[in-house]
Amino acid sequence: MRMILIGAPGVGKGTQARMICEHYGIPHIATGDMLRKHVHEHTALGKKAQSSMIKGKLVPDKLMLAMVAERLQEDDTKPGFLLDGFPRTVNQAVGLGTLVENQDLNLDAIVSIKADKDILLHRLTARRTCNNCNAVYNLVIKPPQVNGVCDVCGGTDLVQRTDDKPETIVERLEVFEKHTLPLLAYYNPTNLLVEISGNGTVDEVFQAILDALTRLSS
Repeated sequence: MRMILIGAPGVGKGTQARMICEHYGIPHIATGDMLRKHVHEHTALGKKAQSSMIKGKLVPDKLMLAMVAERLQEDDTKPGFLLDGFPRTVNQAVGLGTLVENQDLNLDAIVSIKADKDILLHRLTARRTCNNCNAVYNLVIKPPQVNGVCDVCGGTDLVQRTDDKPETIVERLEVFEKHTLPLLAYYNPTNLLVEISGNGTVDEVFQAILDALTRLSS
């Protein structure tokens, strides 16, 4: 299974990605993690990416595609892979299409998880981070076992980060919509795009994804 997973902040994409990858036995390729790994290991690609990041610029599409191309050549991707966080724009999607074609690969599915904006806002504003160990909780779907106390380190300073405040979240969702709607329109004619409601429970959403993928492969 070779697939792309798309979803707005707060939709539960990370949780679903882990469950899908475990189910199919494929690697979870989160481009944010991949980028940080290259920078941390001071690779040639990482140094080029860091140069852009230091200047406050987005990492160029060409550079991101080079990182993805390198990652897709690793042995663990032979059974398939799940791309999370890439592509984010139509330009990146076009580049990815050329990349997989050059590597004699085919995408099997593009899964888009969608949820009502009020639900996303409710989930995201409920997120809390431990100021001591950075463990993350959600007061709605993953609260600490003891109210106000970190499960990991026992710290009592669980804070709401600046980027989890309502005004910031609204802006993040607007940016996501601006770039994602054209991306979904680009993939729609491929007949590989499936749109899943993320309004349900974790298990309900996961089952809906599996059902959709089964229909695509039949």
